[in-house]
Parts: sequence; C-alpha cells; structure tokens
Amino acid sequence: MGELATSEFSHEALLYRDEDAYLNVITAFVAGGVENGEPVALALPTDRLVAVERVLGDIAAEVTLVDMTEAGRNPPAILGGVLRSFADSRAGRVRIVGEPIWPERSAAAYTAAVEHEALINELFAGVPAMILCPYDASRLDRSVIDDAAATHPDLIDETGRYHSEAYDPHAVIDGCNRPLPVPAGAPAFRFDLHTLAEARRFATAHAECHGIARERLKDVASVAGELTANSVQHGGGSGTLWVWHEPSTGAVVCQVDDTGRHTDLFAGRVPVPPDQFGGRGLLLVNRIADLVRTYRGAAHTATRVWFAR
Repeated sequence: MGELATSEFSHEALLYRDEDAYLNVITAFVAGGVENGEPVALALPTDRLVAVERVLGDIAAEVTLVDMTEAGRNPPAILGGVLRSFADSRAGRVRIVGEPIWPERSAAAYTAAVEHEALINELFAGVPAMILCPYDASRLDRSVIDDAAATHPDLIDETGRYHSEAYDPHAVIDGCNRPLPVPAGAPAFRFDLHTLAEARRFATAHAECHGIARERLKDVASVAGELTANSVQHGGGSGTLWVWHEPSTGAVVCQVDDTGRHTDLFAGRVPVPPDQFGGRGLLLVNRIADLVRTYRGAAHTATRVWFAR
C-alpha cells in the first residue's frame, strides 16, 4: 500500500477493504514510530483496538491505547481530549492512528466527526505529527469516502499512497454547518440573566421525566447552565432552551438558541491558555455530553446536546 508520509505534519486516510490491509498498514505505521523512538497512540473503536493490540504483541506496551468508542463518542471532544493532549504532552514528532468514523455512527455523530476531521488540518498545521485515519471502504457509504478525500491531503488504498485531488476541508466545514430545527411541540424556556437557575431546573426536570438516570441529572444541569450562561454573556443577553426526547436514538436532547454569532470553530474543542480568563464552559460541555452539534448563523447560534438514557 505504499510508504507513509514523513513530513513535519501529515494527515492521511487509510481506505481499507479487508482486515489484512487494515492490520498491515497500521502495524507498520506503529512499528516505524516505535523504532524511531517516536511516541505512538492508537485511538480506535473497541473491537479494532483489541485486534491491533493483539497483532502488535509486545510492542503494544510501548503504545498509548485509547478506546475511541468512549473517548470519541462526542467528536468535538477528540481534538483536545485525544489528539492534542497526546501531541502536546510529548517531545518531538508523534504518530497517532485515529478512527473517529465507523458504520454504526448516527447521522448526527457522523456530521460532527467529519467536521472534526476537517479541523485537524488547521489545528495541527506546523505540529510535528503523523496522523493516520482508517476508513472501512467496504462498509461505509461512498459519500463518506468522498468526505475522507476532502478532509485528508493524502490517501492510502490498495493502489498505494497518493495526493487527494478532492482535498477541500473548508468546504466540508461549511457543509457541516447545518441549521438545527427544533421538533414541533418541544417544551421551551425563555431565559435571561435573572432566570439562569430556573433554566437549569427546567432542563433537569424535563430530562428526568424522559428517563435520564438520576446520576446524570447533574450533567444535564451543568451543560444547561454553561450553555445558557454563555448565551447571556455572548449571545445577546438571553436565549431559548428546549428539552425533548429523541425516539430515533432514545436520547434526551437539550438545545440553546440565541442571537449571538459564534465564529471560533475551536471554542470548546481545545483547552484555553492557563492565564486566560473564561473560555472553559464549552470545553466542559463537550467533555460531559454524549454528542454536541453547533449551528453558526450570521446572527443566530444554536447548540444541541444529546444525553444517552
């Protein structure tokens, strides 16, 4: 399948069609890093992580293993919580295998994951890192493979390694910025600076009615509190909070809309500098919620969060 890139920063998609191709490329990538004394991380779905670890044998002890099914359940948390946290805590060039997209992803989670893939290129520009992202070309839709070609400068398949002529991550980011219409009849609460506590109670009361486990009600309250406070501070001083049950996923969904303009694509995805005041609320939201999507309009921001029951 060709030799892997060795530039300062590389972001490649491995379009594999069988188990052997998957394991051969990844184990060669990992072994090359270990031989060079480079820190290596594997962030893969549970079953894939087990398979690769087994093939690596003793080498696996020198690799950081991350279960992407858990760490990447909310794709906006991957950049800071998995990729940059690993790269920033190591010296020199690092190697990361990250598989954030698999066939069982929901449509909403897929949109968040492909947006994540597109943002990697800008966040890692100039960082000494090699990132390899496997895609199951035998099971994923053709549109997903097309998105992989748009979000990765280079591709690897059974013919070898080659530059992606379709590479256009900014177009992907724009395409992922989709409106988030609220279902008809969803309970709504209009909040402002003086009703933030009531907004949190509104969110937890409705989440509890929809079957959220009692131990997760604090998570709902924290997320609702952060999003509504953010709207008051940055979104025009007020906003609307909705809570409903989503039958297709079984999740409880909260959404906050305001009249602010959200332009920082990395807000909440990566930690802010230690000396910066504020800016940590969205980071907390991304770490707590099971999925987060944001719509950035010219004069309207909507943030939707999912909590699995």
